[in-house]
Amino acid sequence: MRIAVVGGGIGGLAAAIALSRIGVDVHLYEQAPELTEVGAGITLAPNALDALDVLGLAGEIRTHSIAGLQAGVRKPSGGFVISMSADDLAGQIGTVAVMHRAELLAVLASAIEPARLHLGCACAGFESGPSGITLKLNTGETIQADGLIAADGLRSTVRAQMFGNADVRYAGYTAWRAVVDFPERRDLVLGETWGPGRRFGIVPMSDGRVYWFATKNAPPEQRDPPGRTKETLANLFRGWHSPVEALIAAAREDSILRNDIYDLAPLTQFAQGRVALLGDAAHAMTPNLGQGACQAIEDAVVLAVCLKKAGHMEPALLEYERRRLPRTRQILIRSRQFGGIAQIQNPALCWLRDSALRLAPHSTTTREAQALLGVEVLTPAEKALFASPGES
Repeated sequence: MRIAVVGGGIGGLAAAIALSRIGVDVHLYEQAPELTEVGAGITLAPNALDALDVLGLAGEIRTHSIAGLQAGVRKPSGGFVISMSADDLAGQIGTVAVMHRAELLAVLASAIEPARLHLGCACAGFESGPSGITLKLNTGETIQADGLIAADGLRSTVRAQMFGNADVRYAGYTAWRAVVDFPERRDLVLGETWGPGRRFGIVPMSDGRVYWFATKNAPPEQRDPPGRTKETLANLFRGWHSPVEALIAAAREDSILRNDIYDLAPLTQFAQGRVALLGDAAHAMTPNLGQGACQAIEDAVVLAVCLKKAGHMEPALLEYERRRLPRTRQILIRSRQFGGIAQIQNPALCWLRDSALRLAPHSTTTREAQALLGVEVLTPAEKALFASPGES
């Protein structure tokens, strides 16, 4: 079986690895001339680490855990709305790891034979026939395959051809992100601080680094004045508790990324014939639950299992769709809802929100986290299908 994967991000690479592990002749086509990741930090929850364990890749990643930290949601003054130990959270749902997205991309890319990675090749469309797929590249080349997996992101070319223009939705806020060297770690707390229409997130990493992000309610497509992003952020978060202002000051001006936050209205199909969507192409979600990449990794291992068990493209992709639609839809919706609550701008409503969260039983929060983040999407028998990666 020969399968073409379009898109060389985390989801596409994970899919290529998972398919190769079950003996599929898989080739990945990425439009960029090299595999690079412009993002900042990434949180890998237990569900993603479990899937990476199946692929034999989680050992090194688990060393980037968040053990030993206090965690919670805070007010701009520094007071806690919710407080917990990261170790207690890990004891309830499992290990959570944090690393730079570029580091994760490098781990994934190293697990794929270089001859199967085709860079500088953008998808220009495809044709479906009774015996397979013809993938058209912007180079003029055509690729014949038994199936096509589209991991080409929020504005997927393949999805547009399959289902037309899906509803890409602006979430109502913009976000800044950076990774900084910050060896002074005494007052670091993992989590977020919520103010009216604004948030600041702090995620300690290994090697004395910190991944931070900031959000603000804003119309789409606004930009900071050239060379004044740090100034903009310093004004937005002036007077917030330590070390918010110090973390902003520690960033290089040119290292801060700003992106408006979008997601995809839930789809009713992920597959059509011999073609299936994966990752953001299928269920792009806001980053509020830290599950975008995690769900793409889940997609990859479930897709491989469905192909291994079915042996034929169309029934395998329908089973993949059946298994992945409900879970990804739930997390996409919950993530958007969480962002709406966190970005409340009216001060009176912020007070009510914080009061409700403070009074919520800790056990309820833990159960919800377990249901979303502590899930193993494969059975032990399905995990065993990856034990002999050379067999088809």
